[in-house]
Amino acid sequence: MSELQDFQKLVIANASQVKGLAKGDKAPDFTLPNAMGNDVSLSEMLKTGIVIIKFYRGEWCPICNLDLREVQNNLSEIKLFGASFLAISPQKPDDALTAKEKNNLDFEVLSDASQKVIKAYNLQFDPGEDYHSRRDLTLLNGNGLKTLPVPATFIINTNQIIEAAHVEANYTERMGVSEILETLKVLVKKS
Repeated sequence: MSELQDFQKLVIANASQVKGLAKGDKAPDFTLPNAMGNDVSLSEMLKTGIVIIKFYRGEWCPICNLDLREVQNNLSEIKLFGASFLAISPQKPDDALTAKEKNNLDFEVLSDASQKVIKAYNLQFDPGEDYHSRRDLTLLNGNGLKTLPVPATFIINTNQIIEAAHVEANYTERMGVSEILETLKVLVKKS
């Protein structure tokens, strides 16, 4: 096994205790700054329809960038269901702006520098000393914290209930757009 594979296994093992919120849970409300420093509130966004939230590690993460670009490439289909999309990382608004510009994103990229929302969704974890010896999260994260969110996707209905949740310790596995669209189809048929 390569050194990189060993490293990935350690990070995944450290994240494996994190379960996140589940389908049927009430989504905690929040207000966070977007890439331009303007406040965005979940409860306000839910007034216009379903909200999809993706928690990601940061603009420095290539897998996160690929995931966000996949969403961007299919954003028009998501919007056809009357849904909006939010991406949240523990970085500063400036880093959210970098992610938005680097990936040409037309959705809100929010900064949870204090990780209060990440904690509220039960996603925060410490990737471990081996990780810290390779990457200084205190320089990458907004408030200098050494923790990350387990990458997760939540689809939240207008009653603030989580209709679908994907929380995966293996940071290379994300809820893809096809699964998001299938969930949206089901939700629209129910309403």
